[in-house]
Amino acid sequence: MEWWQSIILGLVQGLTEFLPVSSSGHLALGKALLGIEVAEDLSFEIITHAATVLATIVVFRKQIWQLLCGLFKFKYNDETDYIFKIAVSMIPVFVVGVFFKDFVKEIFGSILVVGLALILTANLLFYSDRASSRRAEQNQARNGISWWQAFVIGLAQAVAVIPGLSRSGSTISTGLLCGVKRENVAQFSFLMVLVPILGEAFLDVVGGDFAASSIGPLPLVLGFVTAFLSGLFACRVMIDLVKKASLKWFALYCAVVGLVAIFVSIFA
Repeated sequence: MEWWQSIILGLVQGLTEFLPVSSSGHLALGKALLGIEVAEDLSFEIITHAATVLATIVVFRKQIWQLLCGLFKFKYNDETDYIFKIAVSMIPVFVVGVFFKDFVKEIFGSILVVGLALILTANLLFYSDRASSRRAEQNQARNGISWWQAFVIGLAQAVAVIPGLSRSGSTISTGLLCGVKRENVAQFSFLMVLVPILGEAFLDVVGGDFAASSIGPLPLVLGFVTAFLSGLFACRVMIDLVKKASLKWFALYCAVVGLVAIFVSIFA
């Protein structure tokens, strides 16, 4: 991977991680367009995901600090309730990471899978946008999200390891369909991913996967910096969009890109 390719892909990752259009799917498509071989080496994906997680921490630093302060009061309060619900949401992705990691690696480079998953993302966004207002009015759970809603959103995150199936799109859409209010679902969706992605990056560093990576240090650093800066912008934009705007335009975008990907995979 050349340095300029890492900048482009870092930009793609940062912008698409928070927008409901699938960062992993766009990375796979971007690699194909740039002529980069998609191998089992996922170091670039991991390091750029870590960059967007850092962007999330910066954007939500006040909320994260408030949660930590509440946790260390050592009593059950709104902060510990929220943290425990995030922990519940991480159970499904932990299971996938432990038992299905090799399967995810095998499908990561399939353009056909990306196209089909983008079509599924488009349908999720479209139907959740239409159903969200009516269902959310009945939600009276503590912190705006119940235990079962947290777990179901976690299931959506676990399934979204498939490239092309947007993580933010899946979790936000699932939350809306379950009756979580718009002002609550975006923050929960972005915070629930912090520990899994940082944990995966840490395990790869400790396990020596980065040392054995075929990608040089300069592209990794440039990809990280670009993904972080563009992620800061996209995170703030997405929070406002979920609260105020319709998701149908993202659904249309995903449908068009998905159909193009399917066409290319079949006829190219």
